[in-house]
Amino acid sequence: MVYPRIEVDIIKIKENTEKMVSECKKRQIKVVGVTKLFCGNKKIAKALVDSKVDILGDSRIENLKKLSSFKLPKMLIRLPMISKVKEIVKYSDIALVSEIDSIKKISKEAFKTNKEYKIILMVDLGDLREGIYFEDEIKETIKEILKFKNINLIGIGTNLTCFGGVIPTYSNLSRLVDIKKSIEEKFNLRLDIISGGNSGTISLFNKKIPKEINQLRLGASLSLGIGLNDKPIRGLNNDTFKLILEIVKIKYEKEKIIGICISIDGIKVNDLTPFDKSISVIDVNNDYLFIDITRPNKRYKVGDKIKFLISYGATLVAMTSKYVFKDIK
Repeated sequence: MVYPRIEVDIIKIKENTEKMVSECKKRQIKVVGVTKLFCGNKKIAKALVDSKVDILGDSRIENLKKLSSFKLPKMLIRLPMISKVKEIVKYSDIALVSEIDSIKKISKEAFKTNKEYKIILMVDLGDLREGIYFEDEIKETIKEILKFKNINLIGIGTNLTCFGGVIPTYSNLSRLVDIKKSIEEKFNLRLDIISGGNSGTISLFNKKIPKEINQLRLGASLSLGIGLNDKPIRGLNNDTFKLILEIVKIKYEKEKIIGICISIDGIKVNDLTPFDKSISVIDVNNDYLFIDITRPNKRYKVGDKIKFLISYGATLVAMTSKYVFKDIK
């Protein structure tokens, strides 16, 4: 076998997706199954499709291109780059947008290819990652959007718990609902979608979520069983991705026995939780991971493999690294 390697349990991802689709369906919420974490891998994406997600979404158009054989609509969940508009219109059907210049370019390409392209206008509720904050600016933007050919404004959306750390609440999502109603009244149009954020919004399922929120873009909850602040969601599988590293050296330092494994660029100490609870992670650099194996449940030797649960960030690093073997089963 090849190491470092990441093992992906498709069955557990499918179980997570089925549960979340069911929970969302109870609340009349449609699910965008986000494939970013696993780089648009078709085998894993099929588990989402088979579990009845409504849309496939990704932040990279290159990943959506891989998924073109699936019949579901494709959503670009990151603001479009003008330099990639041709590919965006060809390989996706919906985009989250906020910039007039980008929308104008999409309109021209969609008109050229005779395609009606759908957009969701992003509203900034304080997280600062993307979207328009001031309502007057939102309405001015919509006024311009309505002039564009082959563009269909289907709704508004927001993103939370990312850059600014603003968490979803009934109050801030209600503001999104109010903005939607104000837009409909001013422009005499119907917006079908209020896209209420990502897996962090699931935290409101046990509290209160505005009934008008009818779409969520779910990635971490489906793939890793985690939600707000990367906390495990009850009833979901959290051991869907496992990183396996090989010990290349063991050394004795004072009263400690230290195992050294080949590591991956971008992995941090707090990203890793050993399956063997008697092991602790000491440090990590670009090449090596240092672990304390002084009091293990077994005696380790060079060549032995150590298995870890990994964080969202570490999973993304491992899945995008060409130096990590992907074992998807």
